[in-house]
Amino acid sequence: MKQAIIFRNDLKIGKGKLAAHAAHAGITGYEAVMKRDRDIVQAWLNEGQKKVVLKVEGEKELLDLFKRVKGNIPCEIIRDAGLTQVEPGTIICMVIGPWSEGEIDKFTKDLKLL
Repeated sequence: MKQAIIFRNDLKIGKGKLAAHAAHAGITGYEAVMKRDRDIVQAWLNEGQKKVVLKVEGEKELLDLFKRVKGNIPCEIIRDAGLTQVEPGTIICMVIGPWSEGEIDKFTKDLKLL
């Protein structure tokens, strides 16, 4: 079991904003899977809440990935409020899962670590 958080590499946001959005994505993914399958969440929690943080080059690549994953694995797009470094509504990252590691890897195996 794992959760994948995928960031846009083109934004060049600060480390604090990146950390805040990673946390936001982690919780959002958790909540999405809780609505669908509590047993999966419990297994992920029992296994140590594994997470991997990956990157894509830009918004188009992120949205293409989201479209491929959606319908197969719970996933969510994370947008920024736009109060500091980027415009309101800017897509920052997405989260996949928590879910089966093998299923997530089918979509993310070619992505590099952030």
